[in-house]
Amino acid sequence: MSIVSWVFVVLVSVTMIGSIVYFIRRGNNNERSFSMDIFFTLLVVYSIVIIGFALIYFILSFNRILLVEGGELRQVNALGTLIHSAYFSGVTMLTIGYGDITPLGYGRLIALIQALIGYILPTAFVLRLVQNKQDD
Repeated sequence: MSIVSWVFVVLVSVTMIGSIVYFIRRGNNNERSFSMDIFFTLLVVYSIVIIGFALIYFILSFNRILLVEGGELRQVNALGTLIHSAYFSGVTMLTIGYGDITPLGYGRLIALIQALIGYILPTAFVLRLVQNKQDD
């Protein structure tokens, strides 16, 4: 990458980080409109679920439940399978679903369950925030 590209990447990164920090610190000192505890809890829960499902896909890959890349079955080593499993788990959990990797067999049901969890989890955290506000 050229120096101009690196400068652009750094500027965009600083802008994004600044926006997140502004969002977190918004409001006066007595009343925060954003809870760091809830944010980090959500981040940790998402990470654990993504890693957990990635390990499930990885383990099931040894039992002929496979992830197919680009519509064709590719033979990859164990590390490659783990990387594919982690990537697939992340895009499934975050409901992105690019479609470049698709599950076969029971993996489809597992991916559906993971997508449902990824869809419901933010709602559960919002409800938790509302409940905490009402308890205060």
